Amino acid sequence: MQRLYDFLRRHPTWVDSFWAVVLLGISGVSLTNVNGAADQRGSLVAALPIAVVLSAVVALRRLMPEKMLVLAAMVGIAQVVLDVPPAPGDFAMLVIIYTVAADGARWASRLGLIGGLCAATVGQLRWPLRDQGPLGAVLIVIFQTVPFALAWVLGDSIRTRRAYLAQLEERAARLEKEREAQAKVAVAAERARIARELHDVVAHNVSVMVVQADGAAYVMDAAPEQAKKALETISGTGRQALAEMRRLLGVLRTGEHQESGEYVPQPDVEQLDDLIEQCRTSGLPVDFKVEGTPRPLPSGVELTAYRIVQEALTNTRKHGGPNAGASVRLVYFDDGLGLLVEDDGKGAPHELYEEGGADGQGHGLIGMRERVGMVGGTLDAGPRPGGGFRISALLPLKSAH
Repeated sequence: MQRLYDFLRRHPTWVDSFWAVVLLGISGVSLTNVNGAADQRGSLVAALPIAVVLSAVVALRRLMPEKMLVLAAMVGIAQVVLDVPPAPGDFAMLVIIYTVAADGARWASRLGLIGGLCAATVGQLRWPLRDQGPLGAVLIVIFQTVPFALAWVLGDSIRTRRAYLAQLEERAARLEKEREAQAKVAVAAERARIARELHDVVAHNVSVMVVQADGAAYVMDAAPEQAKKALETISGTGRQALAEMRRLLGVLRTGEHQESGEYVPQPDVEQLDDLIEQCRTSGLPVDFKVEGTPRPLPSGVELTAYRIVQEALTNTRKHGGPNAGASVRLVYFDDGLGLLVEDDGKGAPHELYEEGGADGQGHGLIGMRERVGMVGGTLDAGPRPGGGFRISALLPLKSAH
């Protein structure tokens, strides 16, 4: 049965043709039973072509609904002119009115409604029943008009339902496209975040390794133990950089970030001690103080604070000169976390800090501002009076975890 149903849905014209043949058969049987005078019952010669044309209207209604409506209207006018009384074949007019209301053009739908509402009145005037009063005639007109009105209402409701479903499908497709666009934006944002992370990791750790390598080369002959310690620092820094890069690049591989547990956690403020000790080992004096009562912070705030300090100290090593020193202040407020990083080096033009280095290829303060903006904070950076550079940030604590 399902196969038969699917076949009929794929071939609607065949179904209409079948019912057209049935209607033509019923009309033929009705014509053979016509009795009475020719001037009262109409011409059989005219009635037969009319029945054939109305059957064709049913067969072709879905292929060309507007043309079939016009053809049915012409047939109705011919019936009135040739005095061919209503017959079973006139059922085709109900069918074509429903069809144009559901699938036809708007003008055809309106024309079908007007024709259906007028058909019963015209028929009653052309072929009145005997022995009926005015009230009876009105009741008959109303009774015969109802099927035409119902056919049009049913067809129009089908049209409205199809339009509603089409609108829902269009909205679903639009939402799907919007989701795809949002996914692409999210991917781009994630790649930008990874780029900033890689910049921070590479810039900081490689700068430490370069300083230690230069120092080891300088004291290799005079102080082998000190050179050995510098090489150990280079080795440890390199391993830490590789671990962080492995974690960051892992998210670019499908499923690896979820399946592998080898990646280290995101840096937080508790690791600032290790970061500053690493800077001191590389030859940069750093004064680190914590004010207020330390407490758990949102992970985004902790990562932002760590990266700001890391980037600021990296810039100090790059631009501060050989005798530069730095200070880091971490202040816990009731509603926020404050950061103050200052150095007393010779500094560099503010534009280089913005670009992230003298080569102009990094993120620098631009990346800092993006990070601070993501957590709803504020950042202030610029040269200090008398030399050096100063970076201060306030990160609001939206929630504590």
